[in-house]
Amino acid sequence: MTMQTLPKIGFISLGCPKNAYDSERILTQLRAEGYLIVPSYDDADLVVVNTCGFIDAAVDESLEAIGEALRENGKVVVTGCLGARESVVKDAHPQVLAVTGPHATEAVMAAVHAHLPKPHDPYQDLVPPGGLKLTPRHYAYLKISEGCNHRCTFCIIPALRGDLASRPIGDVLAEAEALVQAGVKELLVISQDTSAYGVDLKYRTGFWGGRPVKTRMLELAQALGEMGVWVRLHYVYPYPSVDDVIPLMAEGKVLPYLDVPFQHASPRILKAMKRPGDIEDTLRRIERWREICPELVIRSTFIVGFPGETEGDFDLLLDFLEAARLDRVGCFAYSPVEGARANQLPDPVDEDVKLDRLARFMDVQADISAEKLRARRGAEMTVLVDEADGRRAVGRSYADAPEIDGVVHIAQGAGLRPGDFVRVRITRSDDHDLWGKPV
Repeated sequence: MTMQTLPKIGFISLGCPKNAYDSERILTQLRAEGYLIVPSYDDADLVVVNTCGFIDAAVDESLEAIGEALRENGKVVVTGCLGARESVVKDAHPQVLAVTGPHATEAVMAAVHAHLPKPHDPYQDLVPPGGLKLTPRHYAYLKISEGCNHRCTFCIIPALRGDLASRPIGDVLAEAEALVQAGVKELLVISQDTSAYGVDLKYRTGFWGGRPVKTRMLELAQALGEMGVWVRLHYVYPYPSVDDVIPLMAEGKVLPYLDVPFQHASPRILKAMKRPGDIEDTLRRIERWREICPELVIRSTFIVGFPGETEGDFDLLLDFLEAARLDRVGCFAYSPVEGARANQLPDPVDEDVKLDRLARFMDVQADISAEKLRARRGAEMTVLVDEADGRRAVGRSYADAPEIDGVVHIAQGAGLRPGDFVRVRITRSDDHDLWGKPV
């Protein structure tokens, strides 16, 4: 069978890094079985759309992408979070070939096989070490679990992805090793709840390299820290167990970076969200973390305009921002998600008020971020290069996760290539980014 006659698949991946990870698994399996992945509708024999269904805007984007694929190609398999709500997809687009939920590689492959039979003699060397990636070659997401045991009232992820299901630690570490051997310089650990890794398995002992390793966040971080690459922890729920990982950051074993979704600071609103509500304790823990690891960077996300949020609740949130001095912050105006229990809560906040609070929140955080970045002027930082054009380059320091945080613009970057580490002296900053020159 020639390259011209191999069956060709178009692929669209929407949503969060966890969805991108699922896409990588599907793409790797498709390629392993001999399918070609092509970039255009015209060249594709069939299109797979991996959807997001977390908020209304994501649902709309997913339905629009499915519609476009149907118009331009006609043969479409749908997977991902919106696929867990099959009726929503089928009501809008009854002509799709198949609909599966998230993390459903086998179901997607079955649908593809049914409508586009696989080649007879696939070559294993069509698949690069570490599998196919949607990220650049020098960093990769490492998913350690699926689902979530929390029942936050604004979230439908457990309904879409189920309860927490941790991957065996030996499998996770073997995948991490393969990625590092394939040239990955940064591993981004992702899940719905990284702190809870192993809870469902009662922290069962697994094996890696012939030695026993507990299925738990601390032991996972310790093992990944031995691989000689950057290790970045995302979606860390603020359990007390997080305290145990901070010394690893102080020792340089993993990046001193924590992505902790605090969501709000008003005890009343946090209770309505079914989130931890002791903000004074949270502030004390942040202070302790910084005492142990002064270089620690904390990123978080928040929701404004949650049902019942008063101006007083919002003021408490702004007070928390000023006190916590978080480094990187994202904020969303509350959006009703079909199936979320928060939709039944009384006293919804007016849309104009939501947007006003969002703007005020971001103004406060912009000042904090600008102040934090000004303090880095004159300092030297190690930067991982993401883009380079022969003269200038753009990269990230340990303080910056890809696509959600800031970047470091590097002048006089001749000879730098994506995946290079370079020491940079910081010369300038704004609210979000840094500028510098190689030392």
